[in-house]
Amino acid sequence: MSATITGIFNILATPFDAERQLDLPSLRRLIEFQLDRGAYGLTILGVLGEAAKLSVDERRLVMDTVMETVNGRVPVVVGISHQDTATCIALGQAAFAAGATGVMIAPPHLDDPSPEQVLALYSRIAEALNGPIVVQDYPVVTNVMLSPDLLATLAERIPHIRYLKMEDPPLMTKIRAIRARTDRLAIFGGLGGMFLLEELQAGAAGTMTGFAFTEILVATYRAFSAGRLAEAERIFDRYLPLIRFENQPLINLSIRKELLYRRGAIACPVLRDPYVPMDEGTHQEIDWILRRVGISDPAQPLTF
Repeated sequence: MSATITGIFNILATPFDAERQLDLPSLRRLIEFQLDRGAYGLTILGVLGEAAKLSVDERRLVMDTVMETVNGRVPVVVGISHQDTATCIALGQAAFAAGATGVMIAPPHLDDPSPEQVLALYSRIAEALNGPIVVQDYPVVTNVMLSPDLLATLAERIPHIRYLKMEDPPLMTKIRAIRARTDRLAIFGGLGGMFLLEELQAGAAGTMTGFAFTEILVATYRAFSAGRLAEAERIFDRYLPLIRFENQPLINLSIRKELLYRRGAIACPVLRDPYVPMDEGTHQEIDWILRRVGISDPAQPLTF
């Protein structure tokens, strides 16, 4: 599929049933939910999608289900990160064969990797693939630091690398630093959308995040892109307490799945082990935060 990777991409959660097996009906429902909320595209099998907890066969099943359900309506980026490079390549080849617009790759865990090692790894993967690559810069998970100089070098030397999903604070400082070194990378933020407006102001092309209220980010992006900065500020700032609350370290995915469950997007909010559950106080705080931002019925689409 030939399509533009820009705007608000929802990082799709992977629904499980009560026995923690893949819930494909919920996955299809969640896809339709995100498209109805205006997502410009979907990013699947990322950290939020619990890809590391899935077998390779399960990852392929999720990918095939998503591609079949989307049916070309929006671009899909498939996460193919894997500690084994050959498996990463095989997943990438399968993704492009299935119609993916791009693939997202985080560097595997390496012991004190040099820039040359990282460059060699991405070069090897890119040579085996035939499509755009999104580099995932998430050092808190990968333990690999990708400097602005290295990211610019990756973009300049590897033609398939045209996108960056960046979650390495300070975000806006790093976006500006990369922008000063290369114009060959479209940069996407993350971190739950907490800095979407500032990222756009710094030159980001959009965001890739699993925030459960996609329509808030879409409305912010559309207003900003149309030059209506005051409107973008009004929308974003109103819901920033919810964005901040949802992205709490350790329990952010538990909160997001609970919100997706309350919105009717998935049948069960469970995660696979290992995960950190919410306590009863957090459940009550969700009710409180929704009231504070004026959401009386989370199952209904928001209007702005």
